[in-house]
Amino acid sequence: MAKRLAVLLFALALVAGACGDDDSGDTTTTAAGGETTTTVEGETTTTVEGAATTTSGEGGSDMATLRWRTRPDNDQEAAVYQSISDSLQGQVADVTLAYEAGGTETEGYQTALLTQLSAGEAPDVFWIPGADIAQFAQAGVLLNLAPYAAADADFSVDQFYAGPMEQLTTDPATGQSNPADYLWGLPRDVSAFGLYLNLDLIAEAGAADPRELAAAGTWDWAAFTEVAEQVGALAPEIFGYGQNSWWGPNGWWVNSAGGGFFNDARDACGLDTPESIAGLTAFRDFYATGAASTYGEDAEPIFKAGNTGMFQNGRWGTPGIREVTFNWDVVKLPDGPGGPSNWLFWGAYVVNASTENPDAAWELVRALTSADVQAQVAELGANIPSRVSQDALDAFLTFTPPENNQAFLDGLSENPETEAPLWNGDWASYRDEMNTRIAAVVSGDLSIEEFEANICTDLNQYFNN
Repeated sequence: MAKRLAVLLFALALVAGACGDDDSGDTTTTAAGGETTTTVEGETTTTVEGAATTTSGEGGSDMATLRWRTRPDNDQEAAVYQSISDSLQGQVADVTLAYEAGGTETEGYQTALLTQLSAGEAPDVFWIPGADIAQFAQAGVLLNLAPYAAADADFSVDQFYAGPMEQLTTDPATGQSNPADYLWGLPRDVSAFGLYLNLDLIAEAGAADPRELAAAGTWDWAAFTEVAEQVGALAPEIFGYGQNSWWGPNGWWVNSAGGGFFNDARDACGLDTPESIAGLTAFRDFYATGAASTYGEDAEPIFKAGNTGMFQNGRWGTPGIREVTFNWDVVKLPDGPGGPSNWLFWGAYVVNASTENPDAAWELVRALTSADVQAQVAELGANIPSRVSQDALDAFLTFTPPENNQAFLDGLSENPETEAPLWNGDWASYRDEMNTRIAAVVSGDLSIEEFEANICTDLNQYFNN
């Protein structure tokens, strides 16, 4: 199975590369003699016969360059990781660190990585979303870090949230956790959704304060819709709500109604259950009110420009939101018919299976997931620490603005759906087809009835049953 998936992913990566990846900012030039210079989002690495090197300023000695990459949500988050890279220079033995900022929150980031991995041009260490761990592990492009962890007396899987670690220690052949033999990476972060609020617009509209409604236990879909419609009525260019059109926000509507992407065993589609259809119907009907910005349009710039009352995004959006000039805060997502709902998002630092410096790569992954570095990321607003520590959570609450950081911790504690890969299926194909169908329903191009009749028949082909 793993071999078949590796071949398939290799072919898909080559197709993606042929189609181009205009948002990656990557360029490669090859000189005579096999020397290749690759520029990735402003970082330049020179490779000679596969070995990336840089010349140190002291004595002219050569040190290997260890490249690492994340997918920041905005320039502010990218600056956080560049600062971390700078602070770690000299702490990872015998290498010079080179940080690369990948594309933003789209699947193009993963596609670019697969293309570069197949071409031998990917970084040594990189971050990927939790939902993509299985795809990359089964493609054979990740280094199994279990031997390095076993030799590290200071490491324990119990230092991190159990949900991500269960997935990161999974045997691809069985789909079962096996920490003794497998470790695909370490979690950089966890996160949950919140609603970023433009308090000025909400006050101008005379709408109820969502934070007060949440405190009173009355923050549900009906109250959310009322606030959105009141704010949206202020002016044609003002919207009550905005979200981006990827699986996370889409899935929240479905999950909040008691449905889900999959059945309980995660071996078949679950999008045609009555609960899932109820959530999708509410999603469509809400957008039909005109209270939201155009589905498919990037909602973050509209919110930051002061033209949206409520914007759904994860903690990673905080560094950029901190730049706005209007009064703002965060509130938990409203409760749906299925009760409180959210996602427990996570992502992991993983190591390129072809790295020429595996020991240094393990050192870097350990450093990037240390308590000190996670505190830097959390303080600057990007994420919630992935280490299981009450001290870390207590400190997180002090990293303001926003004032209501508890909203994100509520999201992690109130029935969140843990982001998890499909070890027995093709998540990328499932995700893309699902997003296309949901977008068609929300835009009115596909009826709920047609969606319900065909969605699971069409998506079940992506499971290895």
